[in-house]
Amino acid sequence: MITYRATLDVSRELARYLARLLHAERRARGTRTGTRALTCYQQAVLGLRWFRHNTDITALARDHGISRATGYRYLDEIVTVLADRAPDLHDALRQAKDEDLSHVILDGKLFPADRLAEKTTSVKGEPIDRWYSGKTHGHGGNIQALTAPDGFPLWVGDVEPGSVHDLTAAREHVLAALYWAASRLDPPTLADGGYDGAGIGVLTPVKQPADGQALDADNRTYNALLRGLRCLGERGFALLAGRWRALRHFTTSPRKIGDIVKAALTLTHFEYGRLT
Repeated sequence: MITYRATLDVSRELARYLARLLHAERRARGTRTGTRALTCYQQAVLGLRWFRHNTDITALARDHGISRATGYRYLDEIVTVLADRAPDLHDALRQAKDEDLSHVILDGKLFPADRLAEKTTSVKGEPIDRWYSGKTHGHGGNIQALTAPDGFPLWVGDVEPGSVHDLTAAREHVLAALYWAASRLDPPTLADGGYDGAGIGVLTPVKQPADGQALDADNRTYNALLRGLRCLGERGFALLAGRWRALRHFTTSPRKIGDIVKAALTLTHFEYGRLT
């Protein structure tokens, strides 16, 4: 057995913030002092190691002197308390208004995961893997997100199976709030062609005419401007997955993807000074 020293490249303030959340959770559960194997701060470090480096749970548990089962339970607690602190959709839209953002960007991403042999029926009536995406040719969960004009992630939604189309997922989780924002707030929502027909307040590119004719100059200019502004929305997912490596591939149940991504968003918001 070889031992070595390592440095976790997150701030001590972030670990203390997570430790405070865990302490509040223990008090809410009525956990007695001294009955846990790890302190709140030690548990926070365990969780941050997993989010930052996707460290194997068995190795994490060994390093912290706890069992593998306890490691999984502690990690589930961390994901839960962080996901509960993730921004609410309406609050995120109100904050965008308060910050005078010119627009928000709607985008979806398939977070890759191990295969889950759960079947569903396609629109053609054929049996398919529920968590398989024909668009990306891989298994995973579909997450919808809103980002600021510079691509900073403002909100992420619950997970939908990979076979669910972006527009269908958006109708389930975000479009109703965007309709409300369009009627009460100013910032419009920019989206790609996959959201065509989303409804009021959601701006999508003008489609190429079915008869093969070219778009006129005004529509081509509109599409170019929209594409130039909207493309920055992809930075939001890149920021989350780049910073928190646990989001790059999920080996847990894909149903947990939504809570884990929300937890990562909370960590990111704290690091950027949007939470205290």
